Amino acid sequence: MDKIHLFCIMDKELLQIFFPSGLLEYFKVVSYKKRTNEYIFYIDELNIAPEGYTSEEIESKGFYNQETIKDFPIRGKRCRYKLRRRKWIVKKSQKIIMRNWDIITKGTRLTNEFATFLKGINR
Repeated sequence: MDKIHLFCIMDKELLQIFFPSGLLEYFKVVSYKKRTNEYIFYIDELNIAPEGYTSEEIESKGFYNQETIKDFPIRGKRCRYKLRRRKWIVKKSQKIIMRNWDIITKGTRLTNEFATFLKGINR
């Protein structure tokens, strides 16, 4: 079974067990790689208008550069997300906008849940 097909079969509820809270509301897994010591998930933001805008007011203009985010290990292997956030242009003002998203701890490349966990064991 190919990798893309596997994610089509898997239920969103099942995927939510492995991904940070809220991630799958605005992002979709487009592919993944399984390596000897890590899983890498490639994730793109869905074309859903950010809060305060309608789909008629804005137009998707592709993605920002890919970011790598670290999360809890899965089955003893590192877990990384290669995330592409979408950018939109407001048609009226030509202003570039993006969704406010606070799943990453400021100043790190860690999910909030993973950073909190690591902070707790370092005390």
